[in-house]
Amino acid sequence: LELGALDAVGADDNVAITFVATPVAAVVGAATRALAGGGVVTDVGSVKTGIVNTVNSVRFVGGHPMAGSEQEGVDGASADLFVGATWVLTPTLETDADAYAAVRTVISSLGADVIALPPERHDALVALVSHVPHLTAAALMALAAQGAEEHATVLRLAAGGFRDMTRIAAGHPGIWPDICSENRDAIVAVLDQLIDALSAMKNIVDRADRGALLATLETARAARVNLPATVGRAEELAEVRVPVPDRPGVIAEVTTLAGEMSVNIVDLEIAHSAEGERGVLLLVVDNHAAAALTDALAARGYHPSARSLAP
Repeated sequence: LELGALDAVGADDNVAITFVATPVAAVVGAATRALAGGGVVTDVGSVKTGIVNTVNSVRFVGGHPMAGSEQEGVDGASADLFVGATWVLTPTLETDADAYAAVRTVISSLGADVIALPPERHDALVALVSHVPHLTAAALMALAAQGAEEHATVLRLAAGGFRDMTRIAAGHPGIWPDICSENRDAIVAVLDQLIDALSAMKNIVDRADRGALLATLETARAARVNLPATVGRAEELAEVRVPVPDRPGVIAEVTTLAGEMSVNIVDLEIAHSAEGERGVLLLVVDNHAAAALTDALAARGYHPSARSLAP
């Protein structure tokens, strides 16, 4: 309050949406208390399966913004923190379609690009791209720190590459025991893969296999160069209309299918039918992805149609 970061402290009887921003172990309790009031509830925890399965409310939509830095608290805040960032939502078959749409609308207004994934799939992916990289950076930084105790010049020699790779090790360690506990199986599986990859690299270096080393480095370089910096807005968009039964579960199936196909949903709207139990899901996607998405939806038994929004 003193810094002006908050307007008030306490419960709001007229709340429309609650974002639970606590350590992973505290999310379930905080979300349950928030759901006792009104509105929809989402969270920002980096592990989803246990939280989503335990909360198990039609008004709860699990979420995880892939943004931030090693900075903490208000000092790490930024008005454009989520602009261009990927924000994962993890709807289930029980998730209310209007609740999902409300959460997605607010998140999109922050400038984030929303992708929907099943909770289990999310946890497997973030183990690879977030959790294990942090643990790897911490292990490498600890190794360098041990060497620095014997050779004072070690850390003075740490150049840009080392600093870039270990930057995330500067993050607050307090959140990581909960993360590693909640996502243990996925993290251990990726660590096993990393250890195998390092062992293979060790063998290549040990036998001075120049060809294998260059091939491995070239593969890694190509993959790194092709990483998208941010998800941009396509100049040409298409609207995909999907007639759906007006019931929970449909929006999870459609949006997670799009997420698995790496189809960027730029906008989403639910048109409820005034008569009967059917509605139309309106998705705005990149034009080049519309045909593949409609084919995949048709294979699932839907009857979608698409039209270009290009002028």
